[in-house]
Amino acid sequence: MCITLTISQASAKQRAGRAGRTGPGKCYRLYKESVYRMSPTSVPEIQRINLAATTLRMKAMGINDLLSFDFMDPPSPQALITAMEQLYGLGALDDEGLLTKLGRKMAEFPLDPRLSKMLLASVDLGSSDEILTIIAMIQTETYSIGPERNKQWQIKREPISILEEGHHGQHLQRWCSKFVIVVTFFRYKLDVLTAGKNFTKIRQAIAAGFFFHAARKDPREGYKTLVENQPVYIHPSSALFQRQLDWVLYHELVMTTKEYMREVTAIDPKWLIELAPRFFKVADPTKMSKRKRQERVEPLYHRYHEPNSWRLSKRRA
Repeated sequence: MCITLTISQASAKQRAGRAGRTGPGKCYRLYKESVYRMSPTSVPEIQRINLAATTLRMKAMGINDLLSFDFMDPPSPQALITAMEQLYGLGALDDEGLLTKLGRKMAEFPLDPRLSKMLLASVDLGSSDEILTIIAMIQTETYSIGPERNKQWQIKREPISILEEGHHGQHLQRWCSKFVIVVTFFRYKLDVLTAGKNFTKIRQAIAAGFFFHAARKDPREGYKTLVENQPVYIHPSSALFQRQLDWVLYHELVMTTKEYMREVTAIDPKWLIELAPRFFKVADPTKMSKRKRQERVEPLYHRYHEPNSWRLSKRRA
């Protein structure tokens, strides 16, 4: 979730120092003196972000006993457990908390594990062309550039058939140098396939990575997240804002006057069980309330349900 927070006193002083490097002057702070009674220092990033990506990298490096690892700023055990549950649900970890083959592939990408899973799933679904574009847009802060910059950086498409030929090392180096591309990005090859107008395959690939972010229409107003039953709303800027959709997925939550879902797509709830069998199951109607029986899908894992019952780490013999 994206929440705007007050900066720390240390950050405020650092910003004043950066502005003052060009010459002497005065620093005017556009807030009340009482507001300056903020936290002396910022909370370390590792203690306030989702640790799934960090955990996946550590597992890929062979660091399996996360609780005993000597972090400079130790995260809470609950944060590590939540990250492990997420990776297990994505299929990156096995029942013992060790990396699976899929997990090793996911660790090769400099992406959030959910995006990595989405990309790998798109190869099997034949929609990697569209998913690559979606991931690139998600990773970019802005999707458009000014006309002058566009003219300056516009690149004509060139065939890169050299990648398919033998002994193409020097050609690849020159091509990457020309377009300012890091050559290591071509270390692994994915079959780029287009789904054409089959948008179902594209949405299924998205669901394979972001099933945690499923939400169901609330009869009263807005939506409720499936995992935490949290009230959320489609962001007004979304193309789906006026649509009445029963089930959706979102990329992120933004907290303003309400908790808004951004980058939203419609889904079929059956996909949750098909694409995330480790995380969702068909609910047992004999053990649920009348309201819950109508939903039919429930998460297997919940961050507040017996977190210590699932293995956090595994030592290799």
